[in-house]
Amino acid sequence: MNKYFVAAVAGIALVVVSIAVFNSRSVAAQATHSSVVFDADGKMKLPTGYRRWVFVGAPVTPNALNNGEASFPEFHHVYVEAKNLDAYLKTGSFPEGTVFVKELTRVLNPTFPDGSRTEPSGRGFFNGEFNGIDLTVKDSKRFAKTNGWGFFTLVTIRWPYDETATEAPATQCAGCHITFVSKTDMTWVQFYPMLREKHN
Repeated sequence: MNKYFVAAVAGIALVVVSIAVFNSRSVAAQATHSSVVFDADGKMKLPTGYRRWVFVGAPVTPNALNNGEASFPEFHHVYVEAKNLDAYLKTGSFPEGTVFVKELTRVLNPTFPDGSRTEPSGRGFFNGEFNGIDLTVKDSKRFAKTNGWGFFTLVTIRWPYDETATEAPATQCAGCHITFVSKTDMTWVQFYPMLREKHN
C-alpha cells in the first residue's frame, strides 16, 4: 500500500514540476517574442495594431518656436506594447524585441506667429495630418553597432505609409540617442511620465 502511495505522490510531483517548467518556458518565450517582422532584404515591416498599444506620450517642437527650422516639427505619438512596458517598469530596461512606434502628425494649421491657434478649449497646438512613422527596435545582435537598437523611418509626406522601412544610417538617428540617452536604454524616458518615474 505504501509503495503505491509513494508512487502516486511521485507521479503527482512529476506532473507539477513538468507544468512549472512548461509555464516558465512559455513565459520566457513570450518575453523574447517580438512583433517585429523583417523581410528577406532586412527591411522592417510596420507592426500591425500598434495604435492599440500603450500610448506613452506626444512631445512636440513646432517650427514656429524654433526659428522655422525645428528638427522634429511634428507631434510624436509614441506607442509600446504593454508586455514590454511592464518589463521596463520592473527592471529599468526594455527586453529584447521591444518596438517603439512613433507616429508623427503635423501641427494643425497655425494662425499665430508662434504656430498656435485658438480652439474652444483655448489657444494651443493641435494635431494636424499624419506625416510619417519612426520605429525603433531592440535587438542586441542585429544592431550591435548602434548600442543594440535599430532605427527605421517610413516615408513621410504621403498616405498611406510605405509597408517596409530600411534601417536608418547611424548618423541620422542612433548617434543622437547614443550621445544623449545611452544610460536610459537608448530611450528619451525624460519626455514620458510613466517611463520617467522609473528613474526618479
